[in-house]
Amino acid sequence: MKSFMITLAVLISAFNQLHAQELKSPNAELTMQFLLDSDGAPTYKLSYKNNAVVKQSRLGLELKNDNKSLLNDFTISNTETATFDETWQPVWGEVKAIRNHYNELAVTLTQNETDRIIVIRFRMFNEGLGFRYEFPAQKNLVYFVIKEEKTQFAMTGDHTAFWIPGDYDSQEYDYTESKLSEIRGKFDSAVTSNASQEQFSKTGVQTALMMKTDAGLYINIHEAALINYSCMHLNLDDKNMVFQSWLTPDAVGDKGYMQAPSNSPWRTIMVSDDARDILSSKITLNLNDPCAIEDTSWIKPVKYIGVWWEMITGKSSWAYTDELPAVQLGVTDYTKVEPNKTHAANNTKVKHYIDFAAQHGFDAVLVEGWNEGWEDWFGKSKDYVFDFVTPYPDFDVEAIHAYAKSKDVKMIMHHETSGSVRNYERHMDKAYQFMNDNGYDAVKSGYVGDILPRGEHHYSQWIVNHYQYAIEKAADYKIMVNAHEAIRPTGICRTYPNLIGNESARGTEFQAFGGSKPNHVTILPFTRLIGGPMDYTPGIFEMDISKLNPNNNSHVNSTLANQLALYVTMYSPLQMAADLPEHYEQFMDAFQFIKDVAIDWDESVYLEAEPGDYITVARKEKGANNWFVGNVNGNETRTSNITFDFLEKGKNYIATIYADAKEAHYKTNPQAYTIKTKKVTSKSKLSQVSVAGGGYAISIIEVK
Repeated sequence: MKSFMITLAVLISAFNQLHAQELKSPNAELTMQFLLDSDGAPTYKLSYKNNAVVKQSRLGLELKNDNKSLLNDFTISNTETATFDETWQPVWGEVKAIRNHYNELAVTLTQNETDRIIVIRFRMFNEGLGFRYEFPAQKNLVYFVIKEEKTQFAMTGDHTAFWIPGDYDSQEYDYTESKLSEIRGKFDSAVTSNASQEQFSKTGVQTALMMKTDAGLYINIHEAALINYSCMHLNLDDKNMVFQSWLTPDAVGDKGYMQAPSNSPWRTIMVSDDARDILSSKITLNLNDPCAIEDTSWIKPVKYIGVWWEMITGKSSWAYTDELPAVQLGVTDYTKVEPNKTHAANNTKVKHYIDFAAQHGFDAVLVEGWNEGWEDWFGKSKDYVFDFVTPYPDFDVEAIHAYAKSKDVKMIMHHETSGSVRNYERHMDKAYQFMNDNGYDAVKSGYVGDILPRGEHHYSQWIVNHYQYAIEKAADYKIMVNAHEAIRPTGICRTYPNLIGNESARGTEFQAFGGSKPNHVTILPFTRLIGGPMDYTPGIFEMDISKLNPNNNSHVNSTLANQLALYVTMYSPLQMAADLPEHYEQFMDAFQFIKDVAIDWDESVYLEAEPGDYITVARKEKGANNWFVGNVNGNETRTSNITFDFLEKGKNYIATIYADAKEAHYKTNPQAYTIKTKKVTSKSKLSQVSVAGGGYAISIIEVK
């Protein structure tokens, strides 16, 4: 009997193999096969140019308090195929137009015992695969709770990975480069302290996960269109090199409350033998819905400065006074306390920033610490922490608005929630209306600390829905959103382009908290930026933080030329010149690049790329024939060799090259740079040395 059962299983497996559903990319280089295994479990595998990328991997979901999960016992009841090809124009972006071209396979599965139906929809692009679970309206699957999603990604070997620890609350980690088999051993050292964090496994990592095989294939795993679902992490079975999805739980441990009809986010796998293809891919955007905002004329890219870095470094404070051990909004009278004289958001200082912005052509000024409540905002598990409308005595909202308007400068609002999302939602309409009334059309929101309601995580379904609510509510008031400490983006900016920026990674501020690895910025575009632009806040010229605050011995691990290059390599329609005005005044010749560089583009060309080592990008300014080039370098000095064949043939240009000086080094001599100009055409070439933690930036202006 045992022999008969084994034979039957083999026959079923062979039958399913013969009846595997196959899906190819438009260029036929990628192939996906879908089939049911002998247990009726859905599986898939992926190959690139006839080389295996993902071995046979299971799909499905484990349900809570349900006798039958959506894991096996399925039969294929229908399949549908389609081809789609369109070109659409983003409101802002790396390119003027985006092609959305894919082949699609939708497999309808019926579970034999329960008669439940799910659809697994696959879309294959030239640069990768996206798939999701869909739950049609039906009587046998209406409300259900996800205990865990069981999506597998079975790797073909012990790949090199660029990873950060899987965490329900923080992405603010330096990246570790290691073999997959080494993650467990390196995990503890990869975890650094943060305001809120919780890891779940010694082999858990976050997406977007970037990998490279020994054969030279680049693989990236991420998700797209994260709506009404919890954030996906990956947990590695390091004996078999199989990743499995690991969703973020809510306060009671559940991982998703679903009601059909509904669907999961897309799971994405990008593959290429050229790292530049990963950087230029638009899969994440293409898997999101088209723009939901009818009139987008109010959404505009922004280059800004701000009252921020001096507080980050400890030179100044967000709080108005040092006298108050606690604050109760509406009760505490700030006119009766002594100011601490380090409060940065005061009228005099803010006007100085407005003057600097106006003088040098910046669009806006951000001010943090302008509102009451900063004396006890952090770590108190305090619900009613801010009201988002009441300023400190030394910040006159109306007067500052009038002054900025007279200088043709916008003001950017700051809403720190301290993780109290319920309080923010209570005040949101009033806060956004206050912005409208006082001329603010953009807000930087923050979610520092543990989430309230207590027990929730930054990346659970309920809080993901809060972030989405904030974006959509802001659109009602024609407000652009730059969310910090929120969920990492998954291309939702296509649907809601008023989401003009996110942090959601280890940004420049950590250079003042002890520093980041010098190659950090050569990894972020392969990981965090896959889902959308980052408000990285570049442009630091004074690398020795002790010169701002004698009690802070941190060092910015970057050369000045590297800081300039970030405006090109770290794509964002929201770019900050983050340093103090007085530091820019010391290096006005280098500051000229920050003034000149565009923030919205018609075309982007990735010239060189290797994760962890280097990235070189050329971008064409929107509506002009000017180009800007950025190169960031990793841990070792390297010579970058590029050609200018991206330039229009027959045209002449003047290139201004801002580069590391020979003696430059990110740690010992970061401010050593050279500036030279030369005539270039589409036939020109450049060989340029970039030092460790260094790089170069080029402005290329057409000669009329």
